Amino acid sequence: MAHLTLFDPATYDPTQFDDETRRQLRSLIDWFEDRGKARLLADDLEAVWTSDFLDFVAKEKLFATFSTPAAYAAGDSDKRWDASRNAALSEVLGFYGLSYWYAWQVTVLGLGPIWMSENEEAKRRAARALDGGSVMAFGLSERAHGADVYSTDMLLRPSDEEGVAFRASGEKYYIGNGNVAGMVSVFGRRTDLDGADAYVFFVADSSHPEYVLRDNVIHGQMFVSTFTLEDYPVRAEDILHIGADAFSAALNTVNVGKFNLCTGSIGITEHAFYESITHAHNRVLYGNRVTEFPHVRASFVDAYSRLIAMKLFSGRAVDYFRSASLEDRRYLLFNPMTKAKVTSEGETVVRLLHDVIAAKGYEKNTYFREAAQMIGTLPKLEGTVHVNVALMLKFMPAYMFAPMVYPDVDTRDDASDDAFFFAQGPARGAGKVRFHDWESTYEKFSHVPNVARFYEQASAFKTFLTDTAPDEAQQKDLDFLLNVGHLFSLVVYGHLILESAEKVSTELLDQIFDFQIRDFSGYAVALHGKPSSTEAQQAWALAAIRKPVVDLARFDAVWSEIVSYDGAYEMRG
Repeated sequence: MAHLTLFDPATYDPTQFDDETRRQLRSLIDWFEDRGKARLLADDLEAVWTSDFLDFVAKEKLFATFSTPAAYAAGDSDKRWDASRNAALSEVLGFYGLSYWYAWQVTVLGLGPIWMSENEEAKRRAARALDGGSVMAFGLSERAHGADVYSTDMLLRPSDEEGVAFRASGEKYYIGNGNVAGMVSVFGRRTDLDGADAYVFFVADSSHPEYVLRDNVIHGQMFVSTFTLEDYPVRAEDILHIGADAFSAALNTVNVGKFNLCTGSIGITEHAFYESITHAHNRVLYGNRVTEFPHVRASFVDAYSRLIAMKLFSGRAVDYFRSASLEDRRYLLFNPMTKAKVTSEGETVVRLLHDVIAAKGYEKNTYFREAAQMIGTLPKLEGTVHVNVALMLKFMPAYMFAPMVYPDVDTRDDASDDAFFFAQGPARGAGKVRFHDWESTYEKFSHVPNVARFYEQASAFKTFLTDTAPDEAQQKDLDFLLNVGHLFSLVVYGHLILESAEKVSTELLDQIFDFQIRDFSGYAVALHGKPSSTEAQQAWALAAIRKPVVDLARFDAVWSEIVSYDGAYEMRG
């Protein structure tokens, strides 16, 4: 197994992929590098719409190749929906800028309801649009309700006009690509029905006269639109889903599309890391390199360990996504983990690096300025962290206490089409999902000192749930439960990291669980201080605190790995 390293545009050659995938990813990297760093940063500062990037996408048929399921590829063997290479594309785009990643991200979301539908004409239309260079949009959220699909004010009135099934009126808010999308998947409800039967997903065209573009709600390269449909004619061939299926399509699309948040975050933090280590290691203060100060080295080791952990967890999550079925829905837990935990770790990494490079991180000629400004958006683009942590809690009883045996899930970087993404079934039954045994994985790596110590904490958490579980009142106290959810997420995070442990040295793995222990202890202290915590829970919290095993040789080994990135990459001018 190859040693895991940071993405390096100068040497990147993903040999696990087929030739055309490698060519397209390499072509994308070369396009950015040829444009140069000065142009990249200037366009961000001046909020230049990414039209030249979209022209490149159209010319190379990049999105068409990466986001057209094989069933609609019209015989093109390079086109498929492949979560492994999609993750690679997302990381590359994040590395060069959130605006480029965002155009891809919302195209994926806009396609979700289309590929999940039984509307063959709409799917063929989408395939043709992608092939012609179009991007897509996902019209779900609204100004008053956010992504609360229960309360949509996009209303569809039945029509007696020939060829028109409904007339749609309403506003959508915070819709990426809403200015140019060839197809916009719009969620609404019928006025002639009540309850779940009233939901409708349909496609709209941003160039239609009754599609009124109001504004870009942010100042930036991304076009995060608000638009209004004013008596928009919805034809039968525009309808994707009706009733409960429309509701499921909304949630299942998020399962597919918002996974890209984690890989986008990884790309951003990798670029920021290169700038940070090269700057700090070559800066002299008080007669010493900045990196000779112990607190600076500690920050770098923590940031690097967290960044590698992000890559390990996300890469392993891809394997479970691609191997999912109606009988194996473990991805439903790992998905909110990538959206909340991995992206939050990205924030932590950039914050640690910013503490080191300080004022340098605000300078307009650095990528870091953009990274520091934008990294916090990723945990907030999917209903904020607390929504996803609350979702994780639904899986906690089965994960912690009711493991079952599954066939081993191998590394999934094969060139196959992930058709299950668009046949996930109804969006319900989270409590019935079962997981493989987490404890045996921790036991397997108990020879690693900090893994063993964290396993003590994970076992203590299991005791917490049996002996001092949240009572009825605490189960209604979201502030208390979210803290429990964060403790749970650390157990899951460590589990999948260990499943990819062969990709890193034992020293680095041990250092990763150093921060896992510290984070668990921090959440235990927070639980102790919650207003509703009981005396028994407070006693548990204090008893669960651990100090990581200290090993200076291990620390120095990780530091040596970090220093190897000094000057390793600098974007062309």
